[in-house]
Amino acid sequence: MRVKLREIRTSKGLTQQELADMVGIDRSFYTNIELGVKTPSLQVAMKIKKALDYYDDDIFLNKNVA
Repeated sequence: MRVKLREIRTSKGLTQQELADMVGIDRSFYTNIELGVKTPSLQVAMKIKKALDYYDDDIFLNKNVA
């Protein structure tokens, strides 16, 4: 799971659907990105970072959640 991505999204008060709409992707695809199941293309990754106003690369690191 990409915990930091979820934390940043929720801290901005955005739902997965809202962020997916901002980026121009399906919510299900975004959910899989957040879960660490899918890896976004560079273009999609940059759109996500821009939408969240967060530009560090650690946003897409997978972390195990107990």
